[in-house]
Amino acid sequence: MHQGNQTTISEFLLLGLSNQPEEQKLLFVLFLGTYLVTVVGNGLIILAIGLDSYLHTPMYVFLANLSFADISSISTSVPKMLMNIHTKSQSISYESCITQMYFVIMFVAIDNFLLGVMAYDRFVAICYPLNYKTIMQPRICIFLTVIPWVFSNIVALTHTLLLLRLIFCDSHTLPYFFCDLALLLKLSCSDTMINELVLFIVGLLVIIIPFALILFSYIYIVRAVLRISSTEGKWKAFSTCGSHLTVVLFFYGTIIGIYFFPSSAHRDDRDKIAAVMFTVVTPMMNPFIYSLKNKDMKGALRKLISRKIFLLLMP
Repeated sequence: MHQGNQTTISEFLLLGLSNQPEEQKLLFVLFLGTYLVTVVGNGLIILAIGLDSYLHTPMYVFLANLSFADISSISTSVPKMLMNIHTKSQSISYESCITQMYFVIMFVAIDNFLLGVMAYDRFVAICYPLNYKTIMQPRICIFLTVIPWVFSNIVALTHTLLLLRLIFCDSHTLPYFFCDLALLLKLSCSDTMINELVLFIVGLLVIIIPFALILFSYIYIVRAVLRISSTEGKWKAFSTCGSHLTVVLFFYGTIIGIYFFPSSAHRDDRDKIAAVMFTVVTPMMNPFIYSLKNKDMKGALRKLISRKIFLLLMP
């Protein structure tokens, strides 16, 4: 630990994605549009599920939770970025930065765990259709809904408490548009070995456990579907998990594409792309994937929109 030049850091500077005024104006419009689309899209899914009694099933309860997590996830970073661009300020207070980091970690972890839970739900529905209501009874559904939130808060709290023990010296510049844990560790002048070890182990578990659950669920789903004799039956079985599988492929495909394949871009550019994908693009894409590929969801959204239009036209 360095003892000579320690100072009390009261704020950090978020450099964002560009320093060029013209590019910042474009980014403001682009990210504001993305934010509004994400909030409206996911909000409509939550309303449609809440108002349509036909969708009051475990699968759609988990989807409503995913949509709420997506709204919350993008709301932790993009509004602050937009405000900084608008005010031409790059600062974020120490307390706000730590709080933002906590929620970024929590909601990324929740997305992972919820995708795993939703895969398990599809596994039970396809492999044990006659026992589905018995297995996925209300108390089990509540348990599977609460567990991702509990585990994700534990993960975020663990990283936050370990970060609070660190000392930050003169350097307080972050090259992202939000407070990222890995970058904060680089800025600290304390010994971060424990933090980095916990970050690696916990991060690996947050990815591997849901991914393993998804992988095993779909192995058994494919085996069960292949046993169905009729083509129509196979298509109907696969269609019940098509939206979820698309989201999974998009989510983990992003991880593989960014982190496991060589790129000609600089590492900093690649990390910024990863940050945008996970905090902005993925939350925006989920409602489109579920509304376009799910017949029941499309029907519920049509009824919701028709009801709103009818109420607006009433004298």
